[in-house]
Amino acid sequence: MADKPAIVLVHGGFVDGAGWRAVYDLLVRDGYRVAVVQNPTLSLQGDAAATRLIVDEQDGPVVLVGHSYGGAVITEAGTDPKVAALVYIAAFVPDADDSVDTLIGSFPTDVPGPPILPPKDGFLFLDRDKFPAAFAGDLPADLAAFMADSQVPWGVDALGGQVTEPAWRTKPSWYMVTTDDKMIPPPAQRSMSGRAGATTVEVAGSHSIYVSQPAAVADLIKQAASTATASQ
Repeated sequence: MADKPAIVLVHGGFVDGAGWRAVYDLLVRDGYRVAVVQNPTLSLQGDAAATRLIVDEQDGPVVLVGHSYGGAVITEAGTDPKVAALVYIAAFVPDADDSVDTLIGSFPTDVPGPPILPPKDGFLFLDRDKFPAAFAGDLPADLAAFMADSQVPWGVDALGGQVTEPAWRTKPSWYMVTTDDKMIPPPAQRSMSGRAGATTVEVAGSHSIYVSQPAAVADLIKQAASTATASQ
C-alpha cells in the first residue's frame, strides 16, 4: 500500500458511514488503505473536525471522498496538507460563504426539491414515504425502506454551516453526476462540478449511487488516486 494514497470516505446527511461498505471492500481488495468517517452531522465545523481527525491518522497523502452533504465537509476539511485530491459523489460543492442551505435554495425551480421535513428540535429528517423515490430510487425496496427507517437526524446547524476556505480551489477534484438523482438535481450537480473545474463523469443512477453502483464509484476514486500518486 506504500505507493498508494489512503482513501477517506465521508458520508452525507440522513445516513451513516455503513453505506460505504461495498465501496470500501472494492478499494481494500485493490490494496488501498481505506478509512470511513462517522460524521456527528450536528455542525459543518464539527464534521470537518471529525474528518480531519481521520485524515491526520493516515500515513502519506489522502484522497478525500464525500457523498451529498459530505461534499461540503470535504470542501471545508480538504485544505489539510495531507489531502492530495477530492472526489465528490452526487455531492454539494460550496464556495466560500456558501452553505448546503444556500445551495439548495439555488436549485432549479422546475424540478422537485428534496423532501426535507420542517425542523424538529433542531434536527431534520426526510419524509419517510418519499425517501425511497428521492434518495434510493435504484435500490431494492426493502433496502430503501430500511434506509428510510434508520435515518440519522441531520442538525440544522450542519445544513446552514458556511464554508470558509474551499479546498477545491487549491486541490484537484473529481465529480460523479448521478443523472437520475432526485435529491440534488443533475443540472445543479453539473453547475457545481463545473465551477470547481472537476474532472466529471456521469452515471445513470440515484442519489444512493455509492450503494447501488459501488464499482463505478470505486473506479472514479481510483482514477483520482492514480493521479495523486503520479504527482507525488
